[in-house]
Amino acid sequence: MKKYILPSLVVFCLFFGYMIGNAVEKRTSNNSSYYSSFLFPKENKIEKMIQLLQYAYVDPIDVDSITDEVLTEIVRQLDPHSTYIPREELEEVNSELTGSFSGIGIQFSIQNDTVCIISVISGGPSEGIGVLAGDKILYVDDSVFYGKKMTNEKVMKKLRGPKGTNVTIKVKRHGAKDLLTYTITRGDIPVSSIDAKFIIDSSKGKIGFVRVNKFGETTYDEFITALNTLKNQGAKSYIVDLRENSGGYMVMAIRMANEFLAAGDMIVYAEGKAYKREESHANGSGRFKKDKLVVLIDDFSASASEIFAGAMQDNDRATIIGRRSFGKGLVQQQIDFADSSAVRLTVARYYIPSGRCIQKPYVMGDEEDYQKDLVERFEHGEFYSADSIHYSDTTKYYTKKGRVVYGGGGVMPDIFVGRDTSHLSPFYNQVVNLALTYQFAFQYTDKNRQKLSQYKDWKSMEKYLLSANWWDDFMKFCEEKDVEIKSPQEVTKSKKAIVNLINAYIVRNMLDDDEFFALIERDDEITKKAVEFLSK
Repeated sequence: MKKYILPSLVVFCLFFGYMIGNAVEKRTSNNSSYYSSFLFPKENKIEKMIQLLQYAYVDPIDVDSITDEVLTEIVRQLDPHSTYIPREELEEVNSELTGSFSGIGIQFSIQNDTVCIISVISGGPSEGIGVLAGDKILYVDDSVFYGKKMTNEKVMKKLRGPKGTNVTIKVKRHGAKDLLTYTITRGDIPVSSIDAKFIIDSSKGKIGFVRVNKFGETTYDEFITALNTLKNQGAKSYIVDLRENSGGYMVMAIRMANEFLAAGDMIVYAEGKAYKREESHANGSGRFKKDKLVVLIDDFSASASEIFAGAMQDNDRATIIGRRSFGKGLVQQQIDFADSSAVRLTVARYYIPSGRCIQKPYVMGDEEDYQKDLVERFEHGEFYSADSIHYSDTTKYYTKKGRVVYGGGGVMPDIFVGRDTSHLSPFYNQVVNLALTYQFAFQYTDKNRQKLSQYKDWKSMEKYLLSANWWDDFMKFCEEKDVEIKSPQEVTKSKKAIVNLINAYIVRNMLDDDEFFALIERDDEITKKAVEFLSK
C-alpha cells in the first residue's frame, strides 16, 4: 500500500506517476474533432527533415525512433501534463482508464524469486478452472518461470496477451505432491475503479465508505453500484475517499458529482484558446442529493478528483477532510496518430464553481521545478500543519453560501488532518519500505490457509490473529533479513501499527479488498475524523 510507506519516499515514488496517470480528460463534445485540422499544415519542417534523413542521410537510421524522440522533446517544452505516447506504450497507458485488458486474471507477487498467486480475479479466465490463491507458478508454456531475473514486467509480458490465445502454467500447491498444469484462454480482465466499499457503524447510524482509485470509463457505473449496495445495507451518510486518486476522465467526475447536487448547480467549466467554453451543471436527477457527505483528499488527489471535491466544496454540499490536493487544473485532449501513437495535449483550463482554477504554477518547459513542488511541500511541513500552507493565488473566491476559498494550488480541505507520525521509527521505515510486512503476511497466510479459511470477515479473523501471537516469528523474520534495530523503544513505538498492517495484509490474502480496507480505515486518522464529523 502506497499510503503506508515512509512519506519522504512516497513523494518521490508517486509524483512521477501523476505526470502520466492524471494527464487525460475524456470529452464528449465537438471540441475533440477541432484539433485534428491542425495536424497537417501545408509546410511542415519537421516532417520534411525526417524525410531528408530517411532518403538522403549517408548511414541507415531508425526513423520511427527519431520521430518519437523529436515529438517527445517538442511536447516536453510545454506544460508538465502534456505528453507524447509512443505506439508501443499507448495500449498499456490507455488500459488504466478503459476498464479492462486481456490476460489470465490473477493478482501476483514475486516472493523469493517465485511468482506467487495472491488472488484469482472474479470474472477472469482463471476463475473456476482450478487455479487458487497461494499457487506458485514455476513453468509457463514449458519454460522455467522462476529465478533471480524474475520481474513484474516479465510476468505481465508473459501472461498478458491477445484475447482468445492460450497460455499453459504449471503450479506448485501447498500440500500437493506433484505440479498442477492449467491451460488458460486469455480474456478480458476488468480493471476496477473502486478499491473498496463497506459499512462503518457509528453512534448516528451506518456510514457508507467508498474508495475510488481513478476516473475511468467504468467508474460512474461502479460508483453508483457501490452507493446503492451501501444504501441497501442501511447507509444514511457517505464517505467518498479520493486519496491517492490521480484523476482520469473529467466526464466521470461530472456524472458522479451530479448524483449529489441540486438542479442547476454548477459542477465545472473549461475553456481554452481553441476550446470554446463548456459548462457542466447538475440536472437534478441525482439519487443522493439529501444524504450527508464527506470527501477525503490528500496531496496526491489530482485532476478529476479535484473537480469532484471542488464541486462539492464550492456548492457547500459536502465537507472536505484531509490535506491540500495536488493542484492540477489543466484539461488534456488525446489525439491519435496513424501509427497508433498519440499526444495528450493541454487544450484548456478547468474552473470549479466558485470560479477558481486550482492549477498550481508552472513554467513552460521547466518540468524539473514543477516536480519539486510536492517535495517542497513536505520539507516546509505542509503535510503536517495547515499553518505551513501558502497559496500562489491570494484572490478570494466564494462558495454558494459565501465561505471564502482560494485557488492556485489545489483544493484546501475544510478540515485539515496532518500525516500521522506517532508510529514512525527507523524500524518501521525499514520493514515497510523493504516490504517485509507484506512478505511475512504472505508467508504466514500460505502456511495457515486451512485455519484462516474458517473466518469470513475481518473482525473475526483479526480477533484470531491477535490471539495467534505471531510477533516473535516476525521479529525472527526481520533478523533473517538483516533489519537493524538500534533500540527496543523504536520497536515498541511501531509495534501496534505493524501488527495492524500485517493483519490487514493477511485479511486481504484470505478475503478481499473490502475487508482489508475496513480494517485499515478503522485506525486511519482522516477516516476517524470523517466518522466523528458525520456522527455529530
